[in-house]
Amino acid sequence: MNFVEELKWRGMIHDMMPGVEEQLNKEMTSAYVGIDPTADSLHIGHLVSVMMLKHFQRSGHRPIALVGGATGMIGDPSMKSAERNLLDEATLRHNQESIKKQLAKFLDFDSDAPNAAKLVNNYDWMKDYSFLNFIRDIGKHITVNYMMAKDSVKKRLSGDSNVGMSFTEFSYQLLQGYDFLYLYENESCRLQMGGSDQWGNITTGTELIRRKMGSEAEAFALVCPLITKADGGKFGKTESGNIWLDARYTSPYKFYQFWLNVSDADAEKYIKIFTTLSQKEIAKLAEEQAATPHQRPLQRSLAKEVTCMVHSMERYNKAVEASEVLFGNATSDVLKKIDEETFLSVFEGVPTFAVSKNKLPIKAGELLAVEVQVFPSKGEFRKLVQSGGVSVNKKKLSDAEAEISADMLLNGKYLLVQKGKKNYFIVKAE
Repeated sequence: MNFVEELKWRGMIHDMMPGVEEQLNKEMTSAYVGIDPTADSLHIGHLVSVMMLKHFQRSGHRPIALVGGATGMIGDPSMKSAERNLLDEATLRHNQESIKKQLAKFLDFDSDAPNAAKLVNNYDWMKDYSFLNFIRDIGKHITVNYMMAKDSVKKRLSGDSNVGMSFTEFSYQLLQGYDFLYLYENESCRLQMGGSDQWGNITTGTELIRRKMGSEAEAFALVCPLITKADGGKFGKTESGNIWLDARYTSPYKFYQFWLNVSDADAEKYIKIFTTLSQKEIAKLAEEQAATPHQRPLQRSLAKEVTCMVHSMERYNKAVEASEVLFGNATSDVLKKIDEETFLSVFEGVPTFAVSKNKLPIKAGELLAVEVQVFPSKGEFRKLVQSGGVSVNKKKLSDAEAEISADMLLNGKYLLVQKGKKNYFIVKAE
């Protein structure tokens, strides 16, 4: 597989330095991507560069994931309007371990193959580097004029605010440049990849390598475009914030729903970037989409591929079943199989009423019109039952005198009440 060709048809190349293809055709090459460990989970904004590493390994080359323990203590000024909070070492170490577990779903770290992936942390080579030695060994090779010319610096210094830029942040590109030099010398790394906002920082690294190692030293840069939505909105952001890869922050159901609900235009773009499906497979799905847009084959395939890769086939299947409960004609048996976390995720925001478990068993009308206010009165409840408009746990109530018992509780504590087709209520028995 030709790495550059693969990225080109997937729309994943924004810019690259001359000589990248020649280097990759010449020999197995090591390349790295830097990941900022400001949280103990990656979010889908990180996925583009992670997929670049995945394709790189699939092409027979060696990917290096660099967790920026040192640079994360400073904060990258690129695309930022203000300085961020600095993290302590213990937090950064915890974040690194969590991130590695997630990366292992995309990259092969454990095989004996010569192109097995490697995880490094720049804190390991920066922590004992004294300030004096750093500015003497590294700082003297890059001029202030060169650093000031970078867009990330210019934008901050020409901004309307009086925030300015601290020396700490100004030094960020030197530190990132040194990362490349260190990996060039110690891991034979010849290529750094990242988002297009990193071009300035990455080329500082290639410049530093040339100035320090001599003009014959070969180091390269390749960046992908920043992903946007077709309507111009920010990719990966929802009303509730980032879409995280960790199920503790974004449930697999919500994760699946995010991909399932992207627009047709975005689905065609994202399926190339976030999956390993071939050009032929994607072209076939695009044809199906054009013929039967209501069936949304692009979105369904995209949601399946990414959810299985990040979570698992099992969690993907649960998310599909959960979707059926909310949007399809799922049975009570399917509902009973859904775990508590998924159940709460599916019905987030649904009106919830609490009742004491001691009250069970109880007649449905007594429970839903007296103990909790799902219905304004027993009469209203009876009327809707007679017209077939009330369901409990996806089973239609045919008898207004039916009894609700403790063994009907989902996950030992919930009842799902449906009033008409679309009005859901949860009764929680504690």
